[in-house]
Amino acid sequence: MVLDKLGEGLRGTLQKIAKAIFVDDKLINELVKDIQRALLQSDVNVKLVFELSQKIKDRIAKEQTPGALTKREHLINIVYEELTKFLGGEKSELNLPGNRPDKMMLIGLFGSGKTTQCGKLAKYLAKRGKKVALLGLDVHRPAAMDQLSQVGKPINVPVFILKGEKDPIKIYKHFEPEFKKFDVIIIDTAGRDALSQDLIEELKNVHQLAQPSESLLIISADIGQAAQQQAKAFHEAGAISGVIVTKMDGTAKGGGALSACAVTGAPIKFIGVGERVDDLEPFNPKGFVGRLLGMGDLEALLEKAKEAVSEEEAKDMEKKLLKGEFNLIDLYSQMEAMSKMGPLGKVLEMIPGFGNISMPKEALQVQEGKLKKWKHAMNSMTKAELEDPEIIDAQRIERIGKGSGVSTGDIRDLLKQYRMAKKMVKMLKGESPEKLMKKLGKKAGPKMKF
Repeated sequence: MVLDKLGEGLRGTLQKIAKAIFVDDKLINELVKDIQRALLQSDVNVKLVFELSQKIKDRIAKEQTPGALTKREHLINIVYEELTKFLGGEKSELNLPGNRPDKMMLIGLFGSGKTTQCGKLAKYLAKRGKKVALLGLDVHRPAAMDQLSQVGKPINVPVFILKGEKDPIKIYKHFEPEFKKFDVIIIDTAGRDALSQDLIEELKNVHQLAQPSESLLIISADIGQAAQQQAKAFHEAGAISGVIVTKMDGTAKGGGALSACAVTGAPIKFIGVGERVDDLEPFNPKGFVGRLLGMGDLEALLEKAKEAVSEEEAKDMEKKLLKGEFNLIDLYSQMEAMSKMGPLGKVLEMIPGFGNISMPKEALQVQEGKLKKWKHAMNSMTKAELEDPEIIDAQRIERIGKGSGVSTGDIRDLLKQYRMAKKMVKMLKGESPEKLMKKLGKKAGPKMKF
């Protein structure tokens, strides 16, 4: 995952502060050097690193520790706040004034993932009740039109393309009468290997004609510090209202792409965190830094949960929890919701406290593999067995194993997991959501103040 090493470095630095007996100048200097090292290793521009570390140092020197915090907590809070400001500060919402249609231009160089992001953005908006269409204006790349069609088809989003036409302005005007039927038109523009004068002119002409409410630059996380020059050049060519950073699920360092926005002043609106069409996250600097520091990102977690579980399903589960009811059908539903929320490792990062727990990638893969096997096993069970797992004896386990291709040991693990979950549900029987959160908070153990 991009910025894994940065997160590890910063968490190590904070743990050093937490364990220190005295908070003196020596510790502060070590803290600043550790932060500089972690950022530089993650491909953040040297000048920006030193500007950021100087701000942290100045605040530590000048500010008095608030009465509610210890000196250590105050230091951690300064690091958190300055990193958040560095990545944009507040969450930047999409500017969709409701012009019917609002138009969004996606711009970027070849290989940045522009056409793929058109599909992801369309799915994101469609899930939020918007009627969306895609418009293909990339007339230079031979497969661009076909790719856009392939992106739109599985998500049931109309795609406007005009093969053979080499003038993007003519394509736009050809389909313009259709646009009023939609809430949002997402425009896929042409790219190049480098930002050339003819590309600048083409983008300016399309921008002038379409008058988009959003003009989003697509930057790949793997281009390193070149992101800064790229973002600056595009910004000067025509106003960029925001940035989408793609390939954030890879092994690239990623710091260059994220910090590029500090130079242009254009906020990061989204990050691409996987290959699936749903793997697009609104970028919230506070939550993102929280994840890096092991403090979690509850807002993103709740957003994913809302997408994975409908309001009706959530209310049904709440009723069952209040009655203390729980069976394998409920466990199956929970596992389905978890799989919709994405890989287990990413979900755990969002839970406060879990970001500090170092879980080997292999262990997470084993757990995800178990979940898949358990689902296969449950698909081979009868309705009676799912509703009352207590009737599942050794003979039934043998039959379920043969029917699903899952070992009897894995099925016993599933039943063990079910009993643990049922025990928890019984313990929380009749509690209000507020009391549930308090109980679960106590069970999670003491929390650090930030």
